[in-house]
Amino acid sequence: EAKGRLLDLFSLPSDQAALDRPLVGMVSRMTDQKGFDLLAVSVKGLLAFDASYVLVGTGEPAYEALWARLAAEQPGRVGAWIGFDEHRAHLAVGGADLFLMPSRFEPCGLNQMYSLRYGTVPVVRATGGLADTVANYSEKTGKGTGFTFRDYSPPAMLGAVRRALGVYAKKESWQSIQLAGMERDYSWDVSAREYVKVYRSASLKRRGRSGA
Repeated sequence: EAKGRLLDLFSLPSDQAALDRPLVGMVSRMTDQKGFDLLAVSVKGLLAFDASYVLVGTGEPAYEALWARLAAEQPGRVGAWIGFDEHRAHLAVGGADLFLMPSRFEPCGLNQMYSLRYGTVPVVRATGGLADTVANYSEKTGKGTGFTFRDYSPPAMLGAVRRALGVYAKKESWQSIQLAGMERDYSWDVSAREYVKVYRSASLKRRGRSGA
């Protein structure tokens, strides 16, 4: 239902064929740090896949112009909202099948955690917080919460997207990735418990030194 609403919101086809086709979402500042230089030189490769794309973002004028042009040239495959709209952003994360974050660097990152919670499978560059929170899926073990790539290059990124789209066609495997991601807990509840452990450990050590 969310996917259908997302397609309608971006004026993309929402018939059964469009619902069956994988939909890649992006919500981001459109800068080199977020990987938009990599996306710019990979456009032909991305459009060669049987997938649709929606983007919500604002940033460098050249990247804004590129994605506005792609949306105009590919009205059945690409939807772009240049600017920020909270409703569109949430629906882009929750209604897409995959969430693409090819960041050059990412100290923490939030959107990949949002996408995990929504059951939208992240495809990310394995750097910083993205590497910490997204476990690369292995077809051998059947375990993982998303798809990662290390080299900051078009072949590496396109290879990760290709792998993800290949698994998307295997519905049971795809659902297992979705559920694994939704089960991950990166909330402050977990962090708070870890802080409590640290404080308790420090308190016990201090009491031991004071002889209390």
